[in-house]
Amino acid sequence: MFRYLTESGEYMDAMVEKSAGLDVHQETIVVCVLKGDLDSKPKSEIRTYGTYTKDLEELHEWLLAEGVEEVAMESTGVFWKCVWNIIEDERYEIKLANAREIKNMPGRKTDVKDAQWIAELLRCGLIKGSFVPNVEIRELGDLTRYRRKIIQQASSEKNRIHKILQDANIKITTDISDIFGDTGRKILEMIIKGKEITNEDLIEVTSGRGKASLREKIPQIKEAIRGTTREHHRKMLKLIYDHLKYLEKEQEEIEKLIDEVCEKYKKEIELLDSIPGIDKDSAKAIIAEIGIDMNQFPTVKNLTSWAGMSPGNNESAGVKKKGKSTKGNKNLRATLNE
Repeated sequence: MFRYLTESGEYMDAMVEKSAGLDVHQETIVVCVLKGDLDSKPKSEIRTYGTYTKDLEELHEWLLAEGVEEVAMESTGVFWKCVWNIIEDERYEIKLANAREIKNMPGRKTDVKDAQWIAELLRCGLIKGSFVPNVEIRELGDLTRYRRKIIQQASSEKNRIHKILQDANIKITTDISDIFGDTGRKILEMIIKGKEITNEDLIEVTSGRGKASLREKIPQIKEAIRGTTREHHRKMLKLIYDHLKYLEKEQEEIEKLIDEVCEKYKKEIELLDSIPGIDKDSAKAIIAEIGIDMNQFPTVKNLTSWAGMSPGNNESAGVKKKGKSTKGNKNLRATLNE
């Protein structure tokens, strides 16, 4: 059996006859294919491809023509995704390698081309693929992550409105706990329009079911909205409030799309929803990050490690030291921490 001698003096046994390593960049992809019997030095061929669709399709055809058994690439930013989407094929195994783990491997990585180094590690069975869900789950992940971003932006806009109201000495939040509820929004819209708010206006906006406590506070609310509102405040409030309403409308559209995709995962969502602290939105986000096939994670420890929620081992001479958690999947970790 052919063995690779590393810079540290260690040997790596060959385990894959035909392997391919991809060094992915924004504009180019360097590909190294190693072919040969396990007991001999393999032949190496290196090619460079562009990242346009036609280039990736040519790369895919070449990998198939060479009869590669395994393909590996680094998880370089978002650039790997378009490559993965096109060259993913059941006729060979494709792995997404953790860049940190590859760098930690013994060898002369600084003296050889990255693509060749990845191919050599893959040939020796030293690359452990990261979990990459199927296309449908990846698309659901895009939606749930964007939903989180929209919610964060909406929260920021609400905070800006609070600050402007305080700057205008409007103390409405003292008497109305949620100024973005029905009553609060109606008052806010009147402030934006520069309308002089009367007792009759407050009676009208506080009329309705469940607003008895607000009607009792009309004198305090009337005093709270008597601030020093300038035209500048009203313009700023209008801009931010309009953006907030746009974000809320976008969130509604995203929720509909997520519900459509999650229609087939009702059972899994109900099971996750039964866990204390997990609601249906969180359940959908969890499925969007880990899918429903738990065979990808042999043990609970594998899953928590992948999520970046378990510290690594740091033990020497029988003494355990405090270990640091890896970054892991920040989206899953954010969902579980919400």
